Amino acid sequence: MGSDQANEKTQGTTGRRAILGAAVFGVSGAALGLPGAAEAAETRPAGPGGRGLKSLPVPTIIGHRGASGYRPEHTFGSYDLALDLGADVVEAGDLVPTKDGHLVCRHEPEIGGTTDVAAHPEFADRKTTKMLDGVATTGWFTEDFTLAELKTLRAVERIPANRPHNTLYNGRWEIPTFEEVLKWQDEQTRERGRQVWIYPETKHPTYFRKLGLGLEERVAKLLRKYGKDGRNSPVILQSFEPTSIQKLNQLVDNPLVVLLSSADSRPYDFVEAGDPRTVADLITPKGLREIAGYAQGIGPTLDLVIPKNADGTLGKPTTLVSDAHKVGLILHPYTMRNENPFLPAEYRKGSAADGYGAPFGAFKTYFATGIDGVFTDNADTGLLARADFLGG
Repeated sequence: MGSDQANEKTQGTTGRRAILGAAVFGVSGAALGLPGAAEAAETRPAGPGGRGLKSLPVPTIIGHRGASGYRPEHTFGSYDLALDLGADVVEAGDLVPTKDGHLVCRHEPEIGGTTDVAAHPEFADRKTTKMLDGVATTGWFTEDFTLAELKTLRAVERIPANRPHNTLYNGRWEIPTFEEVLKWQDEQTRERGRQVWIYPETKHPTYFRKLGLGLEERVAKLLRKYGKDGRNSPVILQSFEPTSIQKLNQLVDNPLVVLLSSADSRPYDFVEAGDPRTVADLITPKGLREIAGYAQGIGPTLDLVIPKNADGTLGKPTTLVSDAHKVGLILHPYTMRNENPFLPAEYRKGSAADGYGAPFGAFKTYFATGIDGVFTDNADTGLLARADFLGG
């Protein structure tokens, strides 16, 4: 998933894809009269006979960068724990390239905050400042390292102020490649006796294409190599850049999701192309119909589903859920976390940056809008909240 952005030409291809209908929608808050409630009728449990997205439980619990509430993100330690906790899908991972063209899993191409690279004197001269999607960014970048060099680094906790307990695991795991993730997926599917799903994201695709390191072709090549490029493949692809999803739509048949940041933001591919539209334009009925021409879902910020009031409490739900469902799009908003700073104000307990609030109430409120799933750093909390919600 993209950075914490809430804090963080259509190509006429509708016919080659089955647009998901109301069958994928889960239990809603019909009794509360919330938008999206009418479409959501029942939960569909996963089962051996299920195929594609329709085999996933609704609302789907997606392990955000694994179990990043408990382990450094985008490591096999985090991915394994997400499955142990019961996540329906694991976001493995945010894909960025190396100098020699391999895809690795990091939150961003800048790795100063997610690895121990600063402690490696042999890489001190690699520290630099680059313009990343129009923002001056200083640090170390994956595209300046070979895969062999990156494999000498170890992952560390990205937000230690919120998760000091995660620092216990600093240095334990290396940076995984996307190919290793695809092999891991098969191994875990066999070992656990259930289909393991993953949800990788193309990160900054316009930036990397300008460097000659196009992401989409590399993703498609690996998916084809492992036989995971079909419509019913357990690999959902996502990106904040709609043109990246359009490219993938031409290369593979996987389920595709357009990520959406704050309403006033512009996808960077739009910025580069001189397209004046913002996310606010993409979430209109017209914009959603366009997205439905090449994707099966959207991944909005939670604030696009329920905006916050000036005091940080939740306001009135928007019509995004019902509008998206009307054109056959599923919604997997991001990101639910247990710690106080990430929760709506009414669900916080105290002010400690690493203290847990009352996330169960927040989950229930978001589930009641009729969303089809949610990204969360705490899959175990999400699963309990789903059980509470479905149990009435």
